[in-house]
Amino acid sequence: MAITILAIESSCDETAASVCVDGQILSNCIANQTVHEKYGGVVPELASRAHLQNIVPVVDAALKSSNCSLSAIDAIAFTQAPGLIGSLLVGAQFAKSIALALDKPLIAVNHMQAHVLANLIPEQKPTFPFLCLTVSGGHTQIVLCETPVSMKVIGETIDDAAGEAFDKTAKLLGLPYPGGPLIDKYAAGGNPRRFQFPEPQIQGLNFSFSGLKTSILYFLQNAGASNVYKETFIATAEEKKKFVGENLADICASVQYRIVSILINKLKKAAKETDISNICIAGGVSANKGLRQALTDTGNKLGWKTFIPAFEYCTDNAAMIAITGYYKFLENDFVPLSISPSPRATFMV
Repeated sequence: MAITILAIESSCDETAASVCVDGQILSNCIANQTVHEKYGGVVPELASRAHLQNIVPVVDAALKSSNCSLSAIDAIAFTQAPGLIGSLLVGAQFAKSIALALDKPLIAVNHMQAHVLANLIPEQKPTFPFLCLTVSGGHTQIVLCETPVSMKVIGETIDDAAGEAFDKTAKLLGLPYPGGPLIDKYAAGGNPRRFQFPEPQIQGLNFSFSGLKTSILYFLQNAGASNVYKETFIATAEEKKKFVGENLADICASVQYRIVSILINKLKKAAKETDISNICIAGGVSANKGLRQALTDTGNKLGWKTFIPAFEYCTDNAAMIAITGYYKFLENDFVPLSISPSPRATFMV
């Protein structure tokens, strides 16, 4: 008998719903929130209000797109953690309401686990065990995946995330929000070796991006003359603006090269230590063309089997919640209606 999952994602500023039947994604509908653009970042209160407006039409669209009725649903999966608490509450309460009304089981999904399992959506899936580099605005992790429901973090950032490094750099460059994709765009026309930024020497498989962000800050404040602190900055505001304007593509390419090299070098180390050659990436930053190409090139050189999700499954979406919900359903991993969302739940299954 077919297993049909309705999934809801509302961890940040995308309201999404998806229908999955026996592991096959039938619909993946997303409502984006443009209200945050003028603020240069996501405003939590505005995000939760927008979720309230979007969730009914988005769920309705997902059901209609998949030609599925509510009565055909076997379980409801939702993002339980981590994320913005107001946004999570909207999705959680809506999922609970449907589960209660239909008398169907409820499945709680960790957002980061779902990013990893997005690699199980396409026909060409990695075999277990595999390593997944999960990179987003809030997280940077290397995850060892033994089964769909058994995985552990073997490396993670000790301070800032890779996605944050992209976004903060974009803001320093005066690029509009969201700036990460714009750095990727401009980097395509630049010289990645033009400017040199340091690679942090962090032991083990952990990451650090705070020092790199500081180096980029000083580099721009000094109009490219130095990437270390100067008590008296050598560049005026006009000089800084002119420098960025004349060198934008090369700056973006050089910053992207260093962030990507930090990620790939740690991934190479993890693959060697675990003796695993099935390698995946996931998360919003996995949509970055530079990272996708670097993974492919490294895989070809080292004999890895590499797996990269389609762009629609990289950023926040409900299809990844649905596929995770499907595997949890197979394990009878259900939760009571009393469960609460958590903004900082530990990723461990």
